[in-house]
Amino acid sequence: MSGWRLLLTRPTDESAALSATLADAGIFSSALPLLEIQPLPIEGAELGKILELPFYAAAIVVSKPAARLGLDLVDRYWPQPPMLQWFTVGAATAGLLDDYGLRVDYPAEGDDSEALLQLPALQAALAQPEPRVLILRGEGGRELLAERLRAQGASVDYLELYRRLLPEYADGTLIRQIRAERLNGLVVSSGQGFEHLRQVAGENWPEVARLPLFVPSPRVAQMARDAGAEHVVDCRGASATALLAALQEHPVPAF
Repeated sequence: MSGWRLLLTRPTDESAALSATLADAGIFSSALPLLEIQPLPIEGAELGKILELPFYAAAIVVSKPAARLGLDLVDRYWPQPPMLQWFTVGAATAGLLDDYGLRVDYPAEGDDSEALLQLPALQAALAQPEPRVLILRGEGGRELLAERLRAQGASVDYLELYRRLLPEYADGTLIRQIRAERLNGLVVSSGQGFEHLRQVAGENWPEVARLPLFVPSPRVAQMARDAGAEHVVDCRGASATALLAALQEHPVPAF
């Protein structure tokens, strides 16, 4: 796998953690963060959702930034964490909650909403009378999870903790970095990350689109293919483990 030279596009701290894991496996990587996390003010009705945590049957945390910001609120307003069941989509986010001492479940197979919905522990939580579910996430995002939960009789609230911004880069920054460091693969972790990749690529997108692109899900893979990406690899998850497995399965391109 040492022939891979990857561009990482996650937020700065996440790219640094992934880069260290890749380096341990002998893989070169370079970062150009395409998502910047901006915390949102939590007050009024939004703050009330944190204060009402014990009245929820389940709390679902969909990302690591949501976990970090959510835990900051729990720490601020709850001297002892309230007793409820927590869920995450992936192992990395679950690890943050587990380290804090919360009871957390996540799907062992598949880092997506569909896998989460199959968890027996979540189904048990939804079996309670008139279950309420709180989803901690960034501003906007997919509605699939909430729609499925409501279809099973749950009342769903969102606690939106941050917005994702595209950092400012000079025109041509992306392609210059790819060429200067002889990068031969790109990694994005979300649909919004891919949209930002295209935006930063600008008029150089046809050249960028020829590089292998590693994505976390079938949905993002289809987005990339529809946009003209020529070699899309669905890692079936956003974790470092999923990326490493995909790199093992796909040869380094000859060009």
